[in-house]
Amino acid sequence: MSKIILITGSNTGIGLEVVKALAGASKPYTILMGGRSPQKVQNAISTVQTKLPSTASTFVPITVDIESDKSIEQAFAEVQSKYGKVDVLINNAGAQFDQEHATSTLSTREIWNKTWNVNTTGTHILTSTFAPLLLQSIDPRLLFLTSGTSTLAGTENTAIPVNKVPPKGWPKTGFNVPAYRSSKTGLNMVMREWHRWLKEDGVKVFALSPGYLATGLGGDPEVSRTFGAQDPAVAGPFVRSVVEGERDGDVGLVLTREGVQAW
Repeated sequence: MSKIILITGSNTGIGLEVVKALAGASKPYTILMGGRSPQKVQNAISTVQTKLPSTASTFVPITVDIESDKSIEQAFAEVQSKYGKVDVLINNAGAQFDQEHATSTLSTREIWNKTWNVNTTGTHILTSTFAPLLLQSIDPRLLFLTSGTSTLAGTENTAIPVNKVPPKGWPKTGFNVPAYRSSKTGLNMVMREWHRWLKEDGVKVFALSPGYLATGLGGDPEVSRTFGAQDPAVAGPFVRSVVEGERDGDVGLVLTREGVQAW
């Protein structure tokens, strides 16, 4: 039986690149493609099948909104009924709302609450809900997609735009994503807690930091490219390598494509 892999936020960006990478493997996977919009997920499935017509993997749309407990519970019931287990849970769904402060779309409190609700709280609740299905696997893996901006040690590197020190005075301007990066730092601790909780159950837990990529997260991907963002396709093989056991020596850590990210 093929491994069951559930990926949240799978219809675009890094999530879709992970699906493509897994679909390109020689071994078959049953890929449960989670997303808020059934139509967008179905469109993504069609895209992958067109790009990789000879894939041995199977794609199954799963409607799930990690901001909704009801949606998470419904997704769990569907997966439990059909498969009875999950071999790999990839918590990829995430969002950035800091830029909406400039447009006054959301208040500062709304930006922070919504950011943490998606990136940290919602991810934790989905993991809590699906944990019993992970424990039914003989080789369970739990992955969290974090960010290079989440490292505390890395904040000393002022060559990175998010770490540049602005001139004195108020208001401050420049590239500033405090809600997003703090939520991902929080997610790193969530990963560590799950590593601790599930260690005796044999679940291999990781956080993955794929690098600064030109996705739609927080705005126009082409603008991100002008700041040095790479193609999101590089994330696919990286995540697949962790799924397939190539980084098992670094379990419980934040992995980058080159090594281990400092806390």
